[in-house]
Amino acid sequence: MSSTASSSSTERTYNVLFLCTKNAARSIMAEAILNRHGAGRFRAFSAGTHPAESVHPLTLVTLSRLGYDTTGLAPKSWHEFEGFGVPRLDFVFTVCDDAAGEDCPVWPGHPMTAHWGIENPARVEGSEMEKEAAFSRAYNFLKNRITVFDNLPIDTLDRLALQSRLMAIGHMDGASPDAKAD
Repeated sequence: MSSTASSSSTERTYNVLFLCTKNAARSIMAEAILNRHGAGRFRAFSAGTHPAESVHPLTLVTLSRLGYDTTGLAPKSWHEFEGFGVPRLDFVFTVCDDAAGEDCPVWPGHPMTAHWGIENPARVEGSEMEKEAAFSRAYNFLKNRITVFDNLPIDTLDRLALQSRLMAIGHMDGASPDAKAD
């Protein structure tokens, strides 16, 4: 067997779920970012504990402005990812403090989890420019974390070392006050 055949047979795509309460802003952005920048290595999903009716309009504006395809992005319940017949999850990241405090379902595959809390840009009050800036900040914090995650040597780290790195990512710049206390 050639080394090329051997290496391609060991490569796999990791399934990642980003959770937030409403699944209308941060988790949607994280899904889009990882699906674009981790394409081939990761397959990202997002869900909410109490999903909103629709994606927050400024989430779509932010992603569209940065060239992301927003087709198909929609709030979903986290219950869509439990039970049989769903993707086996390798990682589950909470990106809001409310979702981090809830009792999660038992996920298929017993994924690694970490809290990557970022303040909710949808709660920012002020001018339209201030609101758009909050969404841009949230995007940048998520993009930075996802870039670090995408560059982790997942296959060479033992479970404890990987868990430590995942938790450290949650403490990067932009961590919500509750995430810093973890």
